[in-house]
Amino acid sequence: MQLRNRKLPRDAVHHPVFARFYAQMSVTADLKGGVAAYRQELLAGLSGRVIEIGAGNGLNFAHYPGAVSEVVALEPERSLRQLAARAGMRAEVPVDVVPGAAEALPVKSEAFDAAVASLVLCTVRDLPKALAEIRRVLRPGGELRFFEHGLAPGRALAAAQRTADRTVWPLLFGGCHTARDPLAAIEAAGFELGTYRRLRIPEKGVQFPSSPCVLGVARKPFTVE
Repeated sequence: MQLRNRKLPRDAVHHPVFARFYAQMSVTADLKGGVAAYRQELLAGLSGRVIEIGAGNGLNFAHYPGAVSEVVALEPERSLRQLAARAGMRAEVPVDVVPGAAEALPVKSEAFDAAVASLVLCTVRDLPKALAEIRRVLRPGGELRFFEHGLAPGRALAAAQRTADRTVWPLLFGGCHTARDPLAAIEAAGFELGTYRRLRIPEKGVQFPSSPCVLGVARKPFTVE
């Protein structure tokens, strides 16, 4: 794999306290909250070269199908990147964990068959730029698989999301912004939306600003309009 010159420092994102919390919380959510099944659905049927944006502690790696020839997994937070590297060593497909930020992917254009964004578009600093970078590195017709927090359909929770985003939520949760609309942003970036479905995590009980999610696929067009 050939990387481009990186435009951002190795640790452009540094959230050590959140990283420790996320490393524990995400495992619990996978085991008890059903998130592992969503990861399996997200990655089903992938093949070829895949770039994963914001790999976290690498919980997706165990779910990549055998038809995937390589996963290049970017994680900007150092402690999460170390955990991801360990998870990559246990994966059944080749995984290369590297530092990097979504807004400046250190890889060549049109080098990947698919990109994966899993609970990460809520945290990137410049969402349009990050999606433009993902589009750049995908081959024409390549897929963007996404599993993301999203703006709630109900007014009350959407208002709570916006309030949380303006106050303490991004500070407590590694820069997460729950009121972003990933579907609208993906379309605005020039992707063609495919199938998707809305989720609630957890499915029952109290809803949090991060509860509304969407899981689906979009494609980079074959032709430039």
